[in-house]
This record gives sequence, structure tokens and C-alpha cells, in this order.
Amino acid sequence: METIAEQSDVFPKLNVEEEPELSATEVESMCMNCHENGTTRLLLTQIPFYKEVVIMSFSCDHCGYENNEIQPGGEIAPKGIEFRTEIVTPRDLNRRVVKSDFSCIRIEELDFEIPAQSQKGEVTTVEGIIDRVVRGLDQDQPVRRIQHPEAAEQIDAFISNLQKLKELERPFTLTLTDISGNSFVENPNAPQKDLATTISYFQRTKEQNHMLGIFAHDEVADKPSNDAVEESVKLESVPEEVDSLLKPIREGAWPLEELQGEVLQFQTHCPECAAACDTNMKVTTIPHFKEVVIMATVCDNCGLRTNEVKPGGGIEEQGVKIEVSVRGRIDFARDVLKSESCSLHIRELECEVGAGALGGRFTTIEGLLTAMREQLVESTGMFMDSNDAETKERMDKFFGELDAAIAGDKPLTIVMDDPTGNSYVQSLNDDGTPDTALRIIRYHRSYDQNEELGLNDMKTENYGEEAKTEEADKKENC
Repeated sequence: METIAEQSDVFPKLNVEEEPELSATEVESMCMNCHENGTTRLLLTQIPFYKEVVIMSFSCDHCGYENNEIQPGGEIAPKGIEFRTEIVTPRDLNRRVVKSDFSCIRIEELDFEIPAQSQKGEVTTVEGIIDRVVRGLDQDQPVRRIQHPEAAEQIDAFISNLQKLKELERPFTLTLTDISGNSFVENPNAPQKDLATTISYFQRTKEQNHMLGIFAHDEVADKPSNDAVEESVKLESVPEEVDSLLKPIREGAWPLEELQGEVLQFQTHCPECAAACDTNMKVTTIPHFKEVVIMATVCDNCGLRTNEVKPGGGIEEQGVKIEVSVRGRIDFARDVLKSESCSLHIRELECEVGAGALGGRFTTIEGLLTAMREQLVESTGMFMDSNDAETKERMDKFFGELDAAIAGDKPLTIVMDDPTGNSYVQSLNDDGTPDTALRIIRYHRSYDQNEELGLNDMKTENYGEEAKTEEADKKENC
């Protein structure tokens, strides 16, 4: 347990009151300007409402050169992320941007792109990104005007176009793509939906994983030697039911009907402190709905508790939109099953939470509102101390109204939209009569929704006929 505790303190919180003795590690390193020895200071810390980072500062006493940068110190996100933002007003130029080393930035109107790993990670603004490009292009212009006047003239024209972007003579589109998933573009209208920004997630390719240093086991495994091959042959001769870690269940020894009465447990790592912990999993049936899989993780090291719900069946033929009116304390006790693909919208507060924000969970209306509040605090609190007075006033007003709603002093209408049809809200009428506070609408998914779920390319009928036809064609050609 001592070792686990030491691991959790590698990234202490960036809080002077809680961690007054944060100390940097000093390393002697070569100055890239004068090639003498300078000093690099490393500080591993955790920024509140964001993630673990490594802050690096270099200074050289010989030539006075200084350099600062920030690197993500946490885990690489499971998927890459892409922000596509329309820059229309001066307020959009002030959007704060967190970009990692693997961020690729593109301005569509100028057909201009900053490739990944060409700049170090930083916290900046949209205007700051343009200013940095202008400084980089203008750096060698005096020499270039003498040696290559035609190229210098073209660069001056491009710098002029970049300056016009800052003056907002016309709107432009900024696209930030990060294969590591560790970038962020601020929503100035939080907690309302950002209509000018589209966020999408994507699976990384093998080449992108290699760029991040992620390799599969078969890609890094050494070629087996002769001794290893002989040893593997010996291991294969051992019966599977004797040597296997997961032994097969004998027929009739454990009926599948008993699975719902069992709590399965497997080892995993805590997403907060990376310590070893256990995850409990149980299959259960929600009345008037379907089977679901409930997973709960409890970490004895840091005390983290998480729960997640996965639908036991497949994707339904139709999507579902559920509207529930919360008018009293009795509505707070309704059971709610929210799948990972379900988005939430509160009409009275003009607040919208995207599909992947809260994950899948089985809770109540009150628990759902509390989780939404925590998620909004976490996503908007990163820049809370540096927000302007208008933004702070808007956020304080919103959280005041949300707290009043959680306390039951403000009526609400919650809309849950799940294109997979795997979400559910409990009806308070058990006798089969309609619940006037609950409205359920089923709809046919659009092409884009099916595309996002991967259903357009899925063939569930006669899927073996094409393979047989191809084999027959090959035989004929032979």
C-alpha cells in the first residue's frame, strides 16, 4: 500500500493551500542556443478541472536564453478529437485553446495547416495561434527580401491575409485535430450549447498509434528463438482445461439463469490514481424494459467510486426521446437508465449535455441532475479564475438556478434523446395508466445517426452469400 500511495502523489494538485511545498526537479541540460550547459526545471502537477501535466522551464546563465512548455502527463485518451469552430465575432478570437504536441490546426479559408508536432503544446487563444504563425513567418523576412524577393513578397501577402483574419473582415473556420485527444477549445457560452463548434471523436489508425508510441503486442514481440519454439510446443501439449487461466464451464454445472444472481469481479486500475482495484459486474433486469449490465468500481487507495451501465441487448429498431416533467420531490425518485449514446437537455435552463459526457449510468432524476452539475463544473472550471465579469456572472446565475432545481424549488423539463433506444425513465403509475408527467416518443433514425452508430455498413441478412459468390468466381477464373 505504501508503493500505491507514492504513485498517487506523483502529480500533486496545483493548490498552494493543500500542497504548499511543491518543489521542481532541476536537471542540467545543454542550451540549444549557445551549446553551454543550462538548467531545466520540471514540475509534475495536476491542474484542477483538467488533468495531470508536466511543466518544464529552461534557462541558460551563459546567453540568457529561456524556454517554457507544458506536456500532458496523464493517459492518452481512447479516441482522437476534432474541434471545428466558426470564428465570427471578436469574442470568438478570445476563445482559450489547450493544444498538445500532436494537435494539427487548419484554417479552411486560407488552405493553411499547422502540422502535428511542429509546435510545442501550450495554452493560448485563437488570436494567439494566428499571432504565433505571423511571428514565425515574419522572423526571417529581412534576409529573405534580399536573397529571395519573390518568395518574400508571397509571404508578405499571406501575412496580410492572416492579419485580415484577426480583423474579422470575413468569418473563417478553425479546425483543431488531436490524435491524442488531449486538446480543448473553450465554449464562451457555457453552460449553453456552443452553436459555433462541432466536436467529433474518431478511432486512431495504426500509424497514428505508432506516432503516439502505442503498439500492439504482436508488433513489439521479438521473434521466438528455437528454445522458445520448443517450449511453446510443450505448452501446447498441456490440455487447455488444465493450463488455462479461464477454465471452461462444464455443461450443466452452472446454468446461465443463475448469472443474474451472481456478482462477477475482475481486477482493473483506478482511472484517478492508477492503483490496482476491483470492478464488480452484475446482470440485472429492469422491469418493463430489458436486461442491463451494471459495473461499479471502488478504489481503496483514493476512495474513487464509479458506476457504469451497459445495455444487455443490441440497438433498437427505433430511437427514443423521453420528456419528463419534474414538478415535485416525488419525480426526483424516478429510476433513470441513461445509455452512453443518450444526450440530455433541460429546457428551462437552456442547458444541453452531449451524449458521451456522463457515460452510461443507472440512477435517479436527482442523481442525474447532480451528475450534470459536477460535469459542468469540471468542464467549465478550468478557466474559472480567469473569466471576465460577464462570464462569471452568467455561470453563477446558472448554477444558482440549477441548485434551486436540485433542491426542488424550480420546475424542470428534462429531455433525453437516445438514437439507440436503450434509455429508460420509470413511470410512477404501476397500474398501466398513462403517466401525465412522462412522454415517450419513438422515431426513425436519420442517415447520419445510423452512420455514427456504424449501422449503414452493417449487413445482418444473407451476409454469407457475397463471400460464397466471390469464392465461386475465383474458382471459375482459376
